[in-house]
Amino acid sequence: MKSLNNIIRKNILVIGDIMLDKYYNGEVKRISPEAPVPVFSKKGEKSVLGGAANVAANLVSALQNVYIMAVIGNDESGNKLKTILKKQGIKTDFIIYTNKHTTEKIRFLASNNQQVLRLDIEDTRPLNSDDCTKMLHDLNTTIKKFDLIILSDYLKGVLTYEFTQGVIKIARENNIPVIIDVKDLKIEKYKDAYLIKPNLKELENLSGMPVSNDKEIIEASRYLKNICNCRYILTTCGARGMVLVGDSEPYFIKSASKEVFDVTGAGDTTIAYLAACIVNGFTMKESVNIANYAAGIQVSKVGTSSVYWEEIRKSLYSKRYKPDNKLISGKLVDDFRKNNADKKIVFTNGCFDIIHAGHVNYLQEAANLGDILVVGLNSDMSVKKLKGPERPINTELERARIMCSLEYIDYVVIFEEETPLDLIKKIQPDVLAKGGDYSNKYVVGKKEVEANGGIFVLIPFTEGQSTTNIIKKIQNI
Repeated sequence: MKSLNNIIRKNILVIGDIMLDKYYNGEVKRISPEAPVPVFSKKGEKSVLGGAANVAANLVSALQNVYIMAVIGNDESGNKLKTILKKQGIKTDFIIYTNKHTTEKIRFLASNNQQVLRLDIEDTRPLNSDDCTKMLHDLNTTIKKFDLIILSDYLKGVLTYEFTQGVIKIARENNIPVIIDVKDLKIEKYKDAYLIKPNLKELENLSGMPVSNDKEIIEASRYLKNICNCRYILTTCGARGMVLVGDSEPYFIKSASKEVFDVTGAGDTTIAYLAACIVNGFTMKESVNIANYAAGIQVSKVGTSSVYWEEIRKSLYSKRYKPDNKLISGKLVDDFRKNNADKKIVFTNGCFDIIHAGHVNYLQEAANLGDILVVGLNSDMSVKKLKGPERPINTELERARIMCSLEYIDYVVIFEEETPLDLIKKIQPDVLAKGGDYSNKYVVGKKEVEANGGIFVLIPFTEGQSTTNIIKKIQNI
């Protein structure tokens, strides 16, 4: 997987229904004498971004440059919403004022954050023709600055058929992907999008087909994909996880969440991180995996809130990418090229007896040369032949576990031979990387890699950093 440490800020435009989410915190201790209803005693309140604005907020947390195109009312809630957007660094140049009331969702939270009531204040009249024309004109004149567009449809009136299709048309003419969080049953509104993200109920309603098992979900997704002429359908299935249907085999992924406290905003988080990953060059499967983990983190929080990359890194590498899963051998090695035919494979090797800063710099640079970094690790016997009977300091399994724990290393293979030539022939890497200290040395496997169309790369050596020097310092203490 591409490193999560190399996220680049891209320009993403969010278009859709924005709203102000208010939370009234308080307690319920008695029943009203006027009617058999609880009496809510308000203790405090807070306001956060909701709807499409929450998608934008999550994109900011995902370290992206975010623009938002929407409408708000000329009222106190609209002004407050715009103030919060600006405070979070979201560019509001494309927001226009209308005579509609700004959408508000007020949630009453009692003890233990238990939601006892929700009050919605909204005006769902569709976008008028003049506002539609203005917004499409603004998009057309600025479209080239964007790397991706998200349409977040909450059926509050912004994403009419005319406006939605206008956005998709402008984006397609400029080769910019549009991904849509859908709600409307008018399926033709979403035609020609790059990706459509329904939940299970929406997939059933949009396709008119049953979705009670995996086979039915796949068939309904393929039907929807064909009708809408889109490249992908990503269906979120709650606790069951997600299903991606595209040109290749369907991809099922289990839910990453173990504890669910509040599902508010989970869909917004999913589509935000999906977008951030797509524009940063992750494969679609990798993007879905990361979005799934982001959603799992979101539902473990209370209320509408954002998810951060650091939270995803911790979740991803502690749950899915356990170190031992990276250590491969046997048939996994023999079939490695076949199983990763669409990936740029980088290979390097060494003893890595005592990991130091030089190793870290070198391996990070190697990982940046492709999609997958495979490290060949000399076995204990191999190290003894190369370094002498006193080495290695750490056993091969200890060294392998340390290497596997580094997130930018994808796979580790222990080899018994003095050189990794046989391993290189099996892996068939696109890039063979070695440290700068090999500039005047014969490099095993270089000829074979270049014969297959690959390249050899020398990575600058960090002066003064070596296992031998560390051992000498320890012996002199």
